[in-house]
Amino acid sequence: MDHSEAPVLDALAKYHERGEVPFTPPGHKQGRGADPRVLETLGAPVFRSDVLAVAGLDDRRSTGRVLERAQELMADAVHAEQTFFTTCGSSLSVKSAMLSVAGPHEKLLVGRDAHKSVIAGLILAGITPIWVEPNFDPALHLAHPPSAEAFRARFAEHPDARGALVTSPTPYGTCAELAAIAEVCHEHGRPLIVDEAWGAHLPFHPALPSWAMDAGADVCVTSVHKMGSGLEQGSVFHQQGDLVDPAVLKARADLLGTTSPSVLIYAGLDGWRRQMVQDGHRLLGDALDLAHEVRAGIERIDGLHVHHDEFLGPGRAAELDPLQVIIDVSALGVTGYQAADWLREHHRINLHVSDHRRSSAQLTYADDRETAAVLLSALRDLPRHAGEIGPAPAVDVPDPRELRLEQVLLPRDAFFGPTEQVPVDKAAGRITAEMLTPYPPGIPAALPGERLTGDVLDYLRTGIEAGMVVPDAVDPKLDGVRVAVEE
Repeated sequence: MDHSEAPVLDALAKYHERGEVPFTPPGHKQGRGADPRVLETLGAPVFRSDVLAVAGLDDRRSTGRVLERAQELMADAVHAEQTFFTTCGSSLSVKSAMLSVAGPHEKLLVGRDAHKSVIAGLILAGITPIWVEPNFDPALHLAHPPSAEAFRARFAEHPDARGALVTSPTPYGTCAELAAIAEVCHEHGRPLIVDEAWGAHLPFHPALPSWAMDAGADVCVTSVHKMGSGLEQGSVFHQQGDLVDPAVLKARADLLGTTSPSVLIYAGLDGWRRQMVQDGHRLLGDALDLAHEVRAGIERIDGLHVHHDEFLGPGRAAELDPLQVIIDVSALGVTGYQAADWLREHHRINLHVSDHRRSSAQLTYADDRETAAVLLSALRDLPRHAGEIGPAPAVDVPDPRELRLEQVLLPRDAFFGPTEQVPVDKAAGRITAEMLTPYPPGIPAALPGERLTGDVLDYLRTGIEAGMVVPDAVDPKLDGVRVAVEE
């Protein structure tokens, strides 16, 4: 296929060349009606290119096949059979994939380190989750993706499961043994869904971890806005093989998606694919070289440590994306929350995932030695002020076995059933009816239908006091918890 083409961008250029006059939404009419103060901040070109996809970018019957051709090119670029664009982020994409594999009261094997969007899919579909335990590191208090053997064991216990879902890479950059997990699924004639939201870049350089389609996954979901150069909410999901019907996948996405997709987001996805095919290997190679230098530079800073080898090996992760730079700050006597807040306040540095002992810097091919120098300069200043920042508030992180909660009700039944708000000191032993999710990374510590324990509640309460954010709780301070009313 001709990857010099960018059907969405080309159609948008022709739209402007033709001087078309819309009597359709959006109501700002290419910015003519926008508040000048908004135009000053966002820029007029944003509004000029914010047009309808149908009866705008393409005609009302889509005879130009603009979106279809862009999706076909994307599929070819990443070795998939089908690709679908969405302007609602991977949160929609992963739900669409789940609903294509399992329905109400059907079982789906799911790694318990799944993102909250996966839990939302379980709630919406009424799917019965069969949890597959991650590889917990009790020393580092970190979860890596589940092993292939863990999936094999759960299939043996639940041969009627409709398929499996695994998250890889995690927000910490750790990756599952995808080929082995796909093999386990296919031995049972079941599809594998990979939530690869953090892995859009993986197909375009051989030094990066395995790409889900090449590893044999049946459906994978990628957020181009995370590690690519798409606009926020730009996501794609890919399909191959005959275990998931692409027509069903498209129908599920249509059920959940917006009828007013953003052409701006489509254009970002289309242009990124062309960029990666034409220049991705060089861009990512440069990013990997820079990441190596940044990691080495941080390792030379007293009190800081960059995780790498200790994330890999038996019982841990299979591979690691080096562009996720995970920095352990615990030797400074501060938490990752404190370090991130101090760096933002004093150096205007925004870090990514923070927890009780780590904070992370996400690098992409958009970074260069100038941005790396800003990061390293700020991190060198951190130890000089650690005494002013600390001491680190204690977070009661329990043993991994104590973090696991009993699933008593289906997530859907607990979420939509009768509920009440109870004080947190009365919540142990009750069934939660809400997600309680430290964010980022967005992996629920408790989800609807699980029976709460004092250990998990103590972890969340002490975490919040130390700087953890739990945005999806009815009460983000967690003075109270929404629980199911049990008869």
